[in-house]
Amino acid sequence: MKVIVAKTAGFCFGVKRAVDKVYQQINDSNGEKIYTYGPIIHNEEVVKDLEKKGVEIINSKEELKNIKSGTIVIRSHGVDKEVYDIAHANGLKIEDATCPFVLKIHKIVEKEKNNGRHIVIIGNKDHPEVQGIRGWSGDDTTIIGDEEEARKFELKDGSKICIVSQTTFNYNKFKYLVEIISKKRYDINVLDTICNATHERQSEAKEIAANVDSMIVIGGKKSSNTQKLYEICSKECKNTYYIQTLEDMDLCELQSSSCVGITAGASTPNNIIEEVHTNVRKF
Repeated sequence: MKVIVAKTAGFCFGVKRAVDKVYQQINDSNGEKIYTYGPIIHNEEVVKDLEKKGVEIINSKEELKNIKSGTIVIRSHGVDKEVYDIAHANGLKIEDATCPFVLKIHKIVEKEKNNGRHIVIIGNKDHPEVQGIRGWSGDDTTIIGDEEEARKFELKDGSKICIVSQTTFNYNKFKYLVEIISKKRYDINVLDTICNATHERQSEAKEIAANVDSMIVIGGKKSSNTQKLYEICSKECKNTYYIQTLEDMDLCELQSSSCVGITAGASTPNNIIEEVHTNVRKF
């Protein structure tokens, strides 16, 4: 059996940076309590390991208001301005692990909002990254995640809008939704804020999936970028499997495959990818 592992599989720059920051805080804490605002990344194995080391997850602003000491690590997905304000007010040390590409979007939407533009965020409204961006773009904001929402989107003719994207959104889907909105009579400023790593990962996954008998996509079930990879690969290869770890995979399903492809989301540690690769190759 031939096994092809995507070169872009696994931790992206922003995720690695965020995880490294938390482990560095653990090493430097001297017993001081460490919190993350939301799971640092969308990978259950990483989150479990951090919890074993005493890192606690804060899931809401109300919870954060009750924390009066320690270090709060801002997750890679970013948060809205109010979270920073609460942490500062409570005298907490802030370690900002927001992905630099996400921070760039925060600055863009804040600037464009102040210039009088209506902000359109292309992305999943329930994703923490999108919620964080929404916190910097103000009330004059619309979140669009699919074709139906793009077609229903309406402002008065000539309205000034700025379109940005969730960094892990499907690149082709983003272009398609922008095309729909562009046909309306608005003054549009489009900023493709999908990060290069996401675009490269999606392109490579599509190419591999189109040339294998079976495709394995590894990542957390809540990982948006992994879900997009699975969606892309499924269209190219009918035998596409979405797993979090090797335990989720029945290797017998691969017995009729002469060539297997493997890719992984940006929050998937290398050791999990290696374990899957090794066992598939042995099989």
